[in-house]
Parts: sequence; structure tokens; C-alpha cells
Amino acid sequence: FGGDQMKNKLLALREEFLLTQKEIAEKVGITTSHYGMIELGVRNPSLITARKLAVFFNTTIENIFF
Repeated sequence: FGGDQMKNKLLALREEFLLTQKEIAEKVGITTSHYGMIELGVRNPSLITARKLAVFFNTTIENIFF
């Protein structure tokens, strides 16, 4: 996936929606730690998780991760 772009986009979306990492993680069914690592670009999400994040933020996978 998109590395630094992913990190910056997820952080920007989270800040735009005024949410915590925990709130997003709970909504998409992953741990807060896992979400944090995705946001930092340390881990790549599974396709299922990427889709859940895109739906949650009302955008596309491509917009977040590429």
C-alpha cells in the first residue's frame, strides 16, 4: 500500500472527523494498536480492513492508500 501517503491521509481523515484511533479501530473491528500501526505506515491493512476504512470515511481505498 501507499506508505507515507497512507499515513498522512489516514491521520488527516481522523483529524477531520475529530476521532481517536480507538474510535476508528472499534468501528472497523481491529485493535487500536493495529490501527495505529496502519496509520503510521508500519503495517499494511488487509484488503477487508482497507475496505472497511474506506466505507467508514465515505471514500475509496485508492483515495486513502494510493
